[in-house]
Amino acid sequence: MAARGMTVAKPASSTLEEFLKLPETKPTSEYVDGEVIQKPMPKARHSRLQGKLIDAINEVTEAQQIAYAFPELRCTFGDRSLVPDIAVFLWQNIELNETGEPLDNVFVAPDWTIEILSPDQISNRVTGNILHCLKHGCQLGWLVDPGDRSVLVLQPQQQPELLYQDDKLTVLEEVKLDLTAQQLFNWLKMRAE
Repeated sequence: MAARGMTVAKPASSTLEEFLKLPETKPTSEYVDGEVIQKPMPKARHSRLQGKLIDAINEVTEAQQIAYAFPELRCTFGDRSLVPDIAVFLWQNIELNETGEPLDNVFVAPDWTIEILSPDQISNRVTGNILHCLKHGCQLGWLVDPGDRSVLVLQPQQQPELLYQDDKLTVLEEVKLDLTAQQLFNWLKMRAE
């Protein structure tokens, strides 16, 4: 059944291995429970938050080789192939080749997964992907909702937290990023008031 704004198509063959052999699509598709689900094309607010968050995380982690935030990185694990808006990996969990470059194919959950809700997405489906990541080793998940200026923070074995305004956002312990929900959503403003 197709959700509003999302294309759901049964692949000719519905196994994960067969899905991974298909060419990449634009916008990207994910493999969830035997279905190929096309993510909506990001809009301006989504892209702005994604870029600013990636920059903020990498600014405090990359030079010290603590972690790295990847945009739209396909992560395949636990019989799903997901493409989080931002996948943050602790440095020691980034698989490198013999020349020190990251391997193209990632077969583990990110340490921190961030999804920015688009108007065309169904929040429960996106939350389900975050929960899947947590079930398979992810330490932290964010569901950022620009519509109501909230961040739903999910962690293994803990109650979810819904953060607004001056609430300090939970980050990985190793990441020294001090950010409130209000500061995050202030990044959307591109004109001085």
